[in-house]
This record gives sequence, structure tokens and C-alpha cells, in this order.
Amino acid sequence: MTTPYSHRPGTDDHAGPPPGCPAHGLVADAFGGDHLAPSGLRRLYGPEAENDPMGLYEKLRAEHGSVAPVLLHGDVPAWLVLGHSENLHMTRTPSQFSRDSRRWSAVNDGSVPPDHPLAPIFTWQPICVFADGADHERLRGAVTDSIGRIDHRGVRRFINRYSNRLVNDFCQDGKADLVSRFAEHLPMMVMIQILGMPEEYSERLVQAARDMIKGTETAVESNEYVMGALNRLVARRRAAPQEDFASWLVEHPAGLTDAEVAQHLRLVLIAAYETTANLIANVLRMVLTDPRFRAQLSGGHMTLPEAVEQTLWDEPPFTTIFGRWAVGDTELGGQRIKAGDALVVGIAAANVDPVVRPDVNASMQGNRAHLAFSGGPHECPGQDIGRAIADTGIDALLLRLPDIQLAVPEEDLRWSASLMSRHLQELPVTFAARPPQDVAGPPSATPQHAPRTEWQVESPRPVPAQAAPGPAVVPPPVPTAPAGAQPPTVPPAGHIPKQRRPAAPARAWQAVVRWWRGY
Repeated sequence: MTTPYSHRPGTDDHAGPPPGCPAHGLVADAFGGDHLAPSGLRRLYGPEAENDPMGLYEKLRAEHGSVAPVLLHGDVPAWLVLGHSENLHMTRTPSQFSRDSRRWSAVNDGSVPPDHPLAPIFTWQPICVFADGADHERLRGAVTDSIGRIDHRGVRRFINRYSNRLVNDFCQDGKADLVSRFAEHLPMMVMIQILGMPEEYSERLVQAARDMIKGTETAVESNEYVMGALNRLVARRRAAPQEDFASWLVEHPAGLTDAEVAQHLRLVLIAAYETTANLIANVLRMVLTDPRFRAQLSGGHMTLPEAVEQTLWDEPPFTTIFGRWAVGDTELGGQRIKAGDALVVGIAAANVDPVVRPDVNASMQGNRAHLAFSGGPHECPGQDIGRAIADTGIDALLLRLPDIQLAVPEEDLRWSASLMSRHLQELPVTFAARPPQDVAGPPSATPQHAPRTEWQVESPRPVPAQAAPGPAVVPPPVPTAPAGAQPPTVPPAGHIPKQRRPAAPARAWQAVVRWWRGY
């Protein structure tokens, strides 16, 4: 789609919008209105991008089509790819759109300085993310081979244990913020166990991991803190390998250097942490606020893995991924892309592209065509670990706190956004206070002597403004067996068995699921 704007990434024409263009006269306000640069292009940073990124993407789609010219931090020009098929073509065609950031013309001409806020994201490093061809195959092969050695059942045991440990920290309070006390910590606890550095776990590491991809003034400092911990790990594993991810990278036949090992550990840690922390918070929010999730999960029509997959469509952990760089002059989505131009993978925008998803409210169960983990040769190799952390951790949380409810109206929830991600600041909930449990035992919502019941999430129902008077309806009590009682071997005459008791195949399957989850 051709637009009236004369400025484009990769051109030398910096003229503003033509006379009469509606961009003239727009004034930036403090509440997220239209924010256009003097060139007439929209910024992927600032109030509008942070307050309503999805609204910004739809404005860009309406104005430019499937590929839109935008400005990054410091008003550096780039292209945001909005269309689903255009994103697939870009990510699957490295011969046209390279991951080697050294091709970026803005870096080569000095318009993007080394201390740019996005430097931790785009600065070239000896890792598979910035490589193509044979180099990419060698480096990514080391990562995928090492990921393939992870014991998934053992990881699920760690997820359960750490989930229950986190719940123990607040279960007696009757209230908690599930972002700061659960979603932000569980992925880091699991990932540093996988990498082989549990002694490095700290609140500082958690916050540094979140900060380094936000494009903040402290992003470079946060990156140095994370790299310090990883460099220490590489030195220890080079001297004394163990059964962990870091040792497998050190010992891989690809012969990675210490710098390559440390950088790939950083890649795996940060990518897995940020995506999974956001995914956990987003799934919990939807479970607590979306009637589709609440009803289907409680009724058994949707499993937690299916809820995770639906969330990956509706609220992907990464809204965008920066970047790709044009190898030569080409065309994408009707736009002329010049050699050295930067492009941004528009994950969230592609997931709601009307061409592939005309009804955004339609269920996407069983459909993994989303771009939540990008695509092509650089698609996230550890995505199944993130899925496991999310669905196993949330399941453990809900088993412990089956009566969990959102503590504030949904419209009061606040978000923070950066170029690459959008995450909840807080998710306050309330529940009945409970005593802590042995973290080595299986997750349970009730004391060990009481029968275990399935969790059911409920949110406060709206109360009519003028309810008609009438007798109160009290639900019948749920019968429970006394402590230590044994079920009769022969049911008494006239006894009607519970209709919702699982059939034998279902019970066998539940046993398999419990074994897989590690309890």
C-alpha cells in the first residue's frame, strides 16, 4: 500500500507530510493520543505505544497495510511487519531478510550509537540469533541438541516444587499479587536450575532480566549484571562439568568458545524468562476475567495447555521481535525495502491479522499457527519448556488456591509496554488463607487427611442494581467422608453412584498425567 508520507526507512528524503495531510496539527498529549514525529511517522515508543500498542498496530494497518514505516527509540526509522503471511515470508527467507545486525545501515552510518537504549537487543554477538547459513546451523545445533537432553519430567518436578514454594510464601495472607510473587519468579527459578546456576538466584537477577530488553537507561547495566553471573557459570563448568544445560553447551562437539557459551546462555535465559513470565500472568488474567476460560476450564472442556495456546494467540508474551535486516533492495507488503533497512517482526499484530483471523473472538483451540514464538529457522527452540512452566505452574497454583478471585475490577489492571513486550504490572487476587505445605509433596488444595477436589476458578458476579426480594437460596452441602474412613466395598441398596466420577479409562489417564507432572 502506498502512503503519502515521503520519508521511508532507508531513504535520504526527510521531508514531512505533504500539505493537507491529517498528520499536520496533531499535538502529543500525556494520555496516549496520536503521537507523530515531525516526519509524520508513528513511534514504536512513547505514550501511545506504551498505553495501547494494539491500537497503534491497527492504526498503522489502516494507514499503510501489512507493512508500515515506523520510528524506534531516538526516531530511528524501521519497518513494522503487521501481516501474518508477510511475517512468515520474512522469517522464512533469510536470503532476503538477514538476522545479522551488522547489515543495518543506521549502525554503519553512525545514526545509531553504541549506547542506544536498544543496544542489548541489536548489538551483534557471536550467537545463533545473529547468524545465518552454516554459522547459524552450527550454533543453533548446539542449543537444540542441549535442549533435547533436558529431562522434561524432571523439569516438571522442579516446576511443581518451586510453584508450591512460592505459594507457601503468601498462602497464609489470603491475598497476593500474582505478578510480583509468582509469575516473575517461577520462570527464573526453573531456568537457573536448568542452566545449572541456582546459587545465583536473587531479586536483582529477576529485575535485571526484565529491564535489559525494555530499552531503558539502565538496560546496558542490567545486561552487564546478567552476563557477569553467566560468565562465572561458564568458568565453573569449563573446569568441572555437571549434568546441566551450561555443561552440555561447553562440551558440545560444535566447539563453542566461552564467549559463545555465555551469550547463548543469556539468550536462552532471557528469552525463556520474559516470555514465560508474561505468559503465566496473561493466562492467569484470562482465567480470572474471561468467561470463556472460566467456564470451559471449570467444566472440563478446556485443559490448561489449551488455555495457554489460546493465550498465545490473544496475548503473546512478545508483541514484537527486533529485528531483521534487508540483504538487498526488495519489496514486502507493497512497500519498497532498501538494503540495510531494519524490520520488526509484528507478532501481536500478525496474530489478529483479519486475513487469517477475521473473528478475533473465535476459539483457536488446537491451532498453533500463531507467531508467538516467531517462525522460520530462528523460531524459538525452547518453546515447549515455556509451555510446561506455564501450564504446570498454573495448575499447581490453582490446586492450592481453588477459590482464587480477582481483587480489583478488570478495568483497574495496569500494563507496562516496551518495544518487544507488554506485561501486567500487578494481578491482585484474594482467596481463603491456608497453611503452608511441604514443598516436596504433591500440590493439594486441602489438608492431607481430606479428599482432594478439583479446582474451580470463580470471579465475583455482578450484583443487579435492584434485586427483587425473595428467599435466599442456599446450595446444599457437599458430602465428605470422615477422616480415615474407608469407602465401602459393596454399595448399600438404593445407592446412586456419583454421576461425575470418571470412568476407568479417564482415571487411568489421570494417573498417567499425575506421573508425567511428577507427583
